[in-house]
Amino acid sequence: MIYRHFNAPSRGFTRFSHDIIRHPRLSSDAVRLLTWQLSLPQGARESLSRTAERARIGACAFGRAKRQLKEEGFVHERRVQVDGGRWVTQQLVSGSPLTPDQAAKLLAREPVASSQVAPSPRKPAAGPPTTPSTDGHPKKDPEEDTSHPPTEAEESPRGEEARALVDALPFLSPALRHIPSGMRGELARLAARWLDAGHTSGDVHAHVLRGLPGAGTSVHRPGGLVRYLLRDVPPRSLPSVPGIRLSPRLEGARECAGDHTQTTLFRPVGDETHCAACV
Repeated sequence: MIYRHFNAPSRGFTRFSHDIIRHPRLSSDAVRLLTWQLSLPQGARESLSRTAERARIGACAFGRAKRQLKEEGFVHERRVQVDGGRWVTQQLVSGSPLTPDQAAKLLAREPVASSQVAPSPRKPAAGPPTTPSTDGHPKKDPEEDTSHPPTEAEESPRGEEARALVDALPFLSPALRHIPSGMRGELARLAARWLDAGHTSGDVHAHVLRGLPGAGTSVHRPGGLVRYLLRDVPPRSLPSVPGIRLSPRLEGARECAGDHTQTTLFRPVGDETHCAACV
């Protein structure tokens, strides 16, 4: 048995809903970031990034926490232009979820004057000033390739199919509806490895469905679960498991064998293998 002893503080406390602490889709970092902000005195202008720094939340964890708070409606941002042509970002943190329209009305009541925006400090360049070269041409062409390196999904010939495969995951099960958009590139790279090994999109979808928990069990981090399931690529032949079915939305659909940029599903009337657009 668990016993709890609690003394209500007489000062230095904050009132907010239990729903924040027990929110099923907010990580511990997101809850800490939100409750810290709500505990600040009225009129405090501390940014979310400064709060994360004070709470010792790392950059990656802060990015995930902020994204979760924005997705759930606790944090809203807007860019506004002030006098002098400069742009500033307004942040709104609320103790209950707000719609974009509700947040926009509240932010509109808080105009930002240019006098409130302090110019960012500039660090002087190291060393004495030098005179730039005036000959107009570099001595030699750069040999290093400075282009952005392609991702694994872009390098794979099945990259487009891998991205389409990942985009279809939310339709397979309600447990996969809330995969963060920021994770889809990483999941596409993992899915491309499966396709390059000879697996089909149906094989990958079936494997993901087999790895989901039973009915009634909620999945708090569907993106992390899919990443775990796709981490290791098995041999091409996957064992058939009876009872695995696609969601009703995709039931009876077949992948078109025609030439498409992305995977195209259609519902055949008979035994046709091409969609109506390819016939």
